[in-house]
Amino acid sequence: MHTLEQKLAVIVLPIVNFLKWLAPVGDLVVRIWLAKIFFESGLTKIQSWESTVLLFTNLYHVPLLPPAMAAFLGTACEIILPVLLLIGLGGRIMILIFFIYNIVAMISYNFLWTPAGAAGLEEHINWALLLMVLMLHGPGKLSIDYWLHKRHHS
Repeated sequence: MHTLEQKLAVIVLPIVNFLKWLAPVGDLVVRIWLAKIFFESGLTKIQSWESTVLLFTNLYHVPLLPPAMAAFLGTACEIILPVLLLIGLGGRIMILIFFIYNIVAMISYNFLWTPAGAAGLEEHINWALLLMVLMLHGPGKLSIDYWLHKRHHS
């Protein structure tokens, strides 16, 4: 006679195992989504450099940096970090840098902290949460980091 625990295990364990098998795909989807958002923002910034510098002069108030330097560093982050995130190279340290970049972006754009900017602030918070999840457990099995680790530590 099977106990209730054994009957539940027969149902639950295959579901849990399937979700574990699917986890790398979920990690990759999150990485693709975040990379797309930030990379497209970076592409917009390089289309008109003068407009980008004006944005950083008048709207984005990055602490401790002159507007032109903030524009350059912000654009570089939005072009380089998404590529690294997409391919899964640089692991948790790169994701931490990306996480900090997103926080600085939130702090620097005062509009986000107004009632009219609340939706944008919520987006940045959602992106921060997704980055935090990746940062805490790494880019996943479908990444160059995982492949390099398996190749050099197996």
